[in-house]
Amino acid sequence: MRCHDLVKHLKLPPEARRIVLVGNPNVGKSVFFSTFTGIYVDVSNYPGTTLDITYGSFGKDVVLDTPGVYGVSSFNDEEVVARDVILSADFVVNIVDAVHLERDLFLTQQVIDMGLPVIVALNMMDEAERRGIHVDVDLLSDLLGVPVVPTVAVAKKGVEELKRLVYTARPGNTDYDLKKSLQAMLSRVGTQGEALLVMEGDPYVAERHGVTPGDQREEIYLRRRERVNDIVHHVVTETSKGAAFSTRLGRWMLKPLTGVPILALVLWVMYQFIGVFVAQTVVGITEEIIMQGMYEPAVKSLVSRFVPETWMLGQLLIGEFGVLTMTVTYVLGLLLPLVVGFYLTLSAMEDSGYLPRIAVLVDRLLTGIGLNGRGVIPLILGFGCVTMATITTRLLGSDRERRIATFLLALAIPCSAQLAVIVGLLAGVGPKYILLYGAIIFTVLVIVGTMLNRILPGQSSALLIDLPPLRWPRLDNVVKKTTTKSMMFIREATPLFAIGALLIGLLQVSGLLAAFQNLLAPVTEGWLQLPREAARAFIMGFVRRDFGAAGLYDLHLSPMEKVVALVTITLFVPCIASAMVIFKERGRKEALVIWPTILVLAFLIGGIISQIAM
Repeated sequence: MRCHDLVKHLKLPPEARRIVLVGNPNVGKSVFFSTFTGIYVDVSNYPGTTLDITYGSFGKDVVLDTPGVYGVSSFNDEEVVARDVILSADFVVNIVDAVHLERDLFLTQQVIDMGLPVIVALNMMDEAERRGIHVDVDLLSDLLGVPVVPTVAVAKKGVEELKRLVYTARPGNTDYDLKKSLQAMLSRVGTQGEALLVMEGDPYVAERHGVTPGDQREEIYLRRRERVNDIVHHVVTETSKGAAFSTRLGRWMLKPLTGVPILALVLWVMYQFIGVFVAQTVVGITEEIIMQGMYEPAVKSLVSRFVPETWMLGQLLIGEFGVLTMTVTYVLGLLLPLVVGFYLTLSAMEDSGYLPRIAVLVDRLLTGIGLNGRGVIPLILGFGCVTMATITTRLLGSDRERRIATFLLALAIPCSAQLAVIVGLLAGVGPKYILLYGAIIFTVLVIVGTMLNRILPGQSSALLIDLPPLRWPRLDNVVKKTTTKSMMFIREATPLFAIGALLIGLLQVSGLLAAFQNLLAPVTEGWLQLPREAARAFIMGFVRRDFGAAGLYDLHLSPMEKVVALVTITLFVPCIASAMVIFKERGRKEALVIWPTILVLAFLIGGIISQIAM
């Protein structure tokens, strides 16, 4: 539909000037529309779509509303409608959110680049003030080249001034090089707005004029983003005046000088809750009193009436690695309380808005390992579930980042179940060994990530993330997330743990477990300097890494032996589910490189630590 066809379809008075409201979703356009038009409005369906256009009178002129969009293009129906209504405009009233200027001004600059007369309504100024955000309105107006009116639409502040100044809208400032390119295109296309869209590759606008769509969208968008970032840098300042405490705290969390101590405090609280209270007090009740003291004797007594424990089937069911004894005790008595405790803290951090701030805090740190940008998020998710986090590497901007993230997730990021068991095992050895374990894993992640960053060609993208307001976690949200994720863990872990226990049981009754232990003795006893029985934990680790860590619970290890064993099991090959996802996401060739490389690195690093320390 051509612009004049749109006007004809809406049956607008031919002499009426068209004032078009433009903005991102949820910036308050509907409030401005109601203020401009009152109750006398019309609604018309836009041909070829399911969308309606709302318009009404403003004096002798007409105000048209548009769908909320982040840019003018033709990617979806909302953008098609917004594009054609904007192209028909005599004046554009652009409503932007003062809290999210960096996001909203991209659309503002695009409309300005279209050569249309623009006036900006800088809305939600009250919310910006509460968050300690000060916007230099006069400087913003100078940099954009258009009038800017600060408003609080819901309180009717500034709206009357906007109505009074709407006809002072004027074309704004456009990048010099882009302006030269637009002048060249104008010889083939009627208006600057259509010339811009053709250069940005809009196929429908290009077809209207019988020209080939341009291929400069990425270049134009990149330069526009840089221009907007520069404008925001100059006009926005953060101040403590009038800012709520949550806003000030949120800023402290982002600065290394204050953010690192806050993160250390949060981790210490997590350790006290998971490592001390849950791992020692709660697990002491669930595993020792309930499962080993009550459940196991009862189930052994029941099963032995039908199958003696000395028989092969009896050993598989109720023996040392019995499916009905060890599996149930480990899953319900040991792993479940630890996992619930971990998900409880993780859900509270997520619901409070703290997790995205951790991502921003560590972004600079991760730049050296090629995972700046959205690559931070899969690493954080990996502490919940490495399998899920590996899938989310699809969101990363390049194949290079996906390779680095996948390898580091498989190597050095323990999932929630494994991490909970590790915290439980380390709880009784003292802070010195806990710090040593953490330092080793962190060092391995940094060294391997740095090597991958230097070896793999290309560059990583920048971090673009929306920081939600900091708030107290809602109890119902935290409980719901914890319950859902814990139930998913039980459904996933129980059959796999049963298979692992059955496998270990079969190896034991067949004598192969002793053979494997003897086979691995040079590695387990000679290189890692651990008891021969530790081989069981590594064999179980092939099924799930947390099972391997849980298998260390029954071994009498010194503090240093625990560190060596846990470092090795942390760096161990990923569980079956993660391995399958790696094969699916990265392909067979790459997965067959990742898997044995991680296996070798785990035993190599564990052995080096053991040889140095012992």
